Amino acid sequence: MGREFNDLFDQWAQTYDGTISGHDLEYTEVFTRYDEILEEVADRASGFVIEFGVGTGNLTSKLVSKGSEVYAVEPSQGMREKAKEKLPDLTLIDGDFLQFPNPLVKADAIVSTYAFHHLTDEEKDRAIGRFHEVLNENGRIVFADTVFLDDNAYKAKIKESEEKGFFRLAEDLKSEYYTTIPVLTKLFEKNGFLVKFEQQNEFVWLIDSIKKER
Repeated sequence: MGREFNDLFDQWAQTYDGTISGHDLEYTEVFTRYDEILEEVADRASGFVIEFGVGTGNLTSKLVSKGSEVYAVEPSQGMREKAKEKLPDLTLIDGDFLQFPNPLVKADAIVSTYAFHHLTDEEKDRAIGRFHEVLNENGRIVFADTVFLDDNAYKAKIKESEEKGFFRLAEDLKSEYYTTIPVLTKLFEKNGFLVKFEQQNEFVWLIDSIKKER
């Protein structure tokens, strides 16, 4: 359920912000328009917001600055420590997409960036089902994550990465649980959401979904 990557993220916490700034050439395209993508997510969420995969707190900072109350969930201790450096007053919860204490009130929105691919498709299904339960009527999920149009596009991106000599990126694409738009559409609709996708760069899509009654 994503926690198998905790050791990686504990180590990455110290250099993560450098990676997203373009200092790592292999991941330059993955993080192209990073700040604008986070702004887009933050602009679409308001009120009481649950954020999963807080990381070093970059999206959280934007949400807080726009007046949202953030229920911040992050499984990596290293990332939580970095986020607390930026947001010392933030209450950070040790949890993940599937295991987290329910907030005392229902959420207006659930957000996440660059994290949902840490779940298998079966885990994504379970998580989306739980999101429906903790959201207010007409609540919203706004995610930004690496997603592919179909399996052919996924395989082509791995091949392209290897041809460029981006072997760490290629291994990342192979070892984590990246999925496709048709699969995600099915999962969101099955669990009571209307969903749409908007491409942000060569890797990342904005996933914007609205809760409907089941």
